[in-house]
Amino acid sequence: MDINTFRGLATVFALIGFISICIWAYSKKRKKDFDDAANLPFADDKQSSDGESL
Repeated sequence: MDINTFRGLATVFALIGFISICIWAYSKKRKKDFDDAANLPFADDKQSSDGESL
């Protein structure tokens, strides 16, 4: 086995990892978690009702 075989295997593993991350990120099971995380910057606005801003 030469270096090009290892490079080819590394490319295949990287592609499999990329596809796995894409499937994980766009799965319907994760949608609620990502929506909650997307709304985190607005959580402080709802909690601070004294009208004071930083």
